[in-house]
Amino acid sequence: MTEQKARRVVISGMSINVPIGDDLDTYYENLIAGRSAITRWKFLDTSGIYSKVGGDLSDYDIKGKLASTLERMPERLRKPTNKLVRKAPFSTKLTILAAADAWFDAKLDTSDIAPERIGVIVGGHNLGNNLVYSNNVQFQEEPEYIDSMLALIGLDTDQAASVGEALGLRGPVYTMGGACASANVAMRNAMDEIRYHDEDVMLVAGAVLDFSPVDLQAMAIMGAISYQSFNDRPEAASRPYDSRREGFIPSHGAAVLVVEELEHARRRGAHIYAELLGVATASDGSHLPAPSVEGQVRTMRRLLEKTGVAPEEVDYINAHATSTPVGDVSEVKSIKELFGKHAYELKVNATKSMLGHTCWSAPATETVGAILQMNRGTLHPTINVDDIDPDVDIDVCANRAVEHEVNIMMKNSFGFGGINCCALYRRYNG
Repeated sequence: MTEQKARRVVISGMSINVPIGDDLDTYYENLIAGRSAITRWKFLDTSGIYSKVGGDLSDYDIKGKLASTLERMPERLRKPTNKLVRKAPFSTKLTILAAADAWFDAKLDTSDIAPERIGVIVGGHNLGNNLVYSNNVQFQEEPEYIDSMLALIGLDTDQAASVGEALGLRGPVYTMGGACASANVAMRNAMDEIRYHDEDVMLVAGAVLDFSPVDLQAMAIMGAISYQSFNDRPEAASRPYDSRREGFIPSHGAAVLVVEELEHARRRGAHIYAELLGVATASDGSHLPAPSVEGQVRTMRRLLEKTGVAPEEVDYINAHATSTPVGDVSEVKSIKELFGKHAYELKVNATKSMLGHTCWSAPATETVGAILQMNRGTLHPTINVDDIDPDVDIDVCANRAVEHEVNIMMKNSFGFGGINCCALYRRYNG
């Protein structure tokens, strides 16, 4: 192994924007308290579609957030950031603002790093579906009046490029798509950029999926999301491991993690949240959204083997656990198959029980929460487990926060199309 390949990678900054918090402390406190982010949809008229509830950021105070962000920005970046956020589509606005928060958190705004050594990867695809949908509606009415910039801002790559422009970065910028595993796939590429391509810092952004009414209706017709029993109690709709779970709850959510080479972070005195030990990805060889125990086990096993971590060293798994009838049990079975007796000693929880499913950004929004839990020694509850599925016989922190010392944490992400991607983190002790 060459010296370059052995470069260690850490997390030196984080940000979050979900309906239960747009700063790290508030987010963690609400997770520990078991507060749900799920309400009735506010951004569209749901009378014509089945989906009625979700995690909605459409009324987020973007104007106020932009003002506070500009106050902290170096003078040279205020004008481009202001212009970009004001003109960008909904999802891109939130990505730029979340990226700025992570940039501040990592103290990159005060560090003298060559902009060519900092890059951006956005995890996700088809991010602006509602933008495209609304322009299609306008096109049917009068083609001349569609958004004049749609050919640019309708591209997913515009998000990464906009973050790069707002923060004055000149390293690689691109987008990685892997359905619900997208942000973990992006994390894997960020590690590779640092280990093999001579970058010092990479921002990994989990971007908001701006759902269109068509998306929500299609997911309901497919049977992927819950839309029948909990419209009058939205906060109870997302219920991983409960016997009444009906499907996942679509949600808005953004998060950004700053991935940095360890010695580089040490030299500039950065706060280090965790060490990223590795990320493994593999496929089920099927395009259908059908979870595979064999594929999940194979991905987790490969991750442990490539990082040299024994199964019994893992203390905590932040599960994919989407609240689907098949998926939750499949993941539990895969954990038991891989970890054996140790599956009954480690702790598992499901952040989606509170956030709903933030889809492409889920690995990022949930990893931020998982790292905070790892560092602070208390794991959040999995809420809404009123009648636990009898096949779920491991500790999923049902309805209670749990004090638990975590040294090594696994983050699972399993996307549509049989895309499995798992990451492993170690608490940083200096």
